[in-house]
Amino acid sequence: MSELQVGLLILVVTTAVLFSGFPIAWGLPLVAVVFLVAFKGPASLAVVPTQFMDELNSFALLTIPLFILLGAAIGVSAAGKDIYNSLYRWLARVPGGLIIANILACGMFSAGGRPPPPPPPALPKGGPPATAAAIGKAGVPEMIRRGVPPALATGAICAGGTLGILIPPSITLILYGIATETSIGRLFLSGVVPGIVLVVFFSAWAWFATLVARRELVVVDERFTLKEKMEGMVRVGPFLAIIAAIAYFMYGGLATPPEIAAIGAFLALILVIVIYRTWRMSDLQHIFRDTVRESSMILMIIAAAALFSYMMSLLYVTQSSAEWLVSIQLNKWVLLAAINVFLLLMGCFLPPVAIILMVMPILTPVLEANDFDLIWFAVLLTINLEVGLITPPVGLNLYVLRGVAPEVPLGVVLRGSVPYVFIMIGFMVLLCFVPGIATWLPDTLMGPGH
Repeated sequence: MSELQVGLLILVVTTAVLFSGFPIAWGLPLVAVVFLVAFKGPASLAVVPTQFMDELNSFALLTIPLFILLGAAIGVSAAGKDIYNSLYRWLARVPGGLIIANILACGMFSAGGRPPPPPPPALPKGGPPATAAAIGKAGVPEMIRRGVPPALATGAICAGGTLGILIPPSITLILYGIATETSIGRLFLSGVVPGIVLVVFFSAWAWFATLVARRELVVVDERFTLKEKMEGMVRVGPFLAIIAAIAYFMYGGLATPPEIAAIGAFLALILVIVIYRTWRMSDLQHIFRDTVRESSMILMIIAAAALFSYMMSLLYVTQSSAEWLVSIQLNKWVLLAAINVFLLLMGCFLPPVAIILMVMPILTPVLEANDFDLIWFAVLLTINLEVGLITPPVGLNLYVLRGVAPEVPLGVVLRGSVPYVFIMIGFMVLLCFVPGIATWLPDTLMGPGH
């Protein structure tokens, strides 16, 4: 059996195991152990504990539980509702102002950390849907109450929730940095401008869609005084201060990502205890319980993917796949298109964490051989994975919004998300022609490099 044939067999078996309902954190090690025993004998299992522990023995991984703690602390407060209410006071006279306020709130909430997500309906997924849950829980009922069509309301939050894996601090970018050995600081910077651009594009579509559907909308004539607008800004001031502090330390190069995460988590705890009065033991227990649960899930997936990658490398599948992709000598842009189609299909079935840790060991040498910038590709990959979060059959954000607004059929949620899928795919094409959208900020602040 050739290495490529073994790789194909591994792909088939892995897909079958994951779709059987097996958790990813256990399914990947199971496949790895079976193939190690089958091709290398029982003695090869001696490396299993070592691979698990070596992968988790990384200072950079401290960033994950700390940022999750930050998000969990903010998630128990009314910060999400305060953000979109404050923004709406300024946008009330703009067509689609309430929708735009919720999209902007998703972007801001992503920049401040995400709480752990609700349990998934199918394959286990970690991380990004939490923004959709936090903002959607307050925003969707309010939009529907004010006459916004359900498709517009749920679609906007569904798409806005995907920004959590692009706008820093992003756990997805942290894992990409570990998998590709690229600078996490540069990766964080690379996600800023694309994240802002996507927020603008999403908001522009919401404005346009509102104008088109204006005849169907219930007209709500709301006016807010300058005093009322400023009162709203004061309410979210502490939250904005946390974002500013994270940005200052992150983009000023004053601290490492784990240190930045620790600062953010500390400030978030102070915020929810002092400002939002979340000081009861039951509330704090909820914050730390969710942090431990989510962190454990992600770290277990990381360790499992490391063992899986080791098995692929030991059987020479990774190297052979990379060599084959290079040897076929496709035009680099045709190759890139094929890679993105493959990732898009994978993103419809698997979570971003698993995809990054499983495929990047194969793709990294291929990308480098074709002179693709790994920092730029990180943004392209992340947006690709965002699309997977709002496309069936395992588009988790769709199910999150369905849970937030059970009166809205899943088909309506999906219909509202479709325009945003095309926006993100179009933006990916734009990134290919204008890579500076992703690379300009890190190159400006940190100099050219990886």
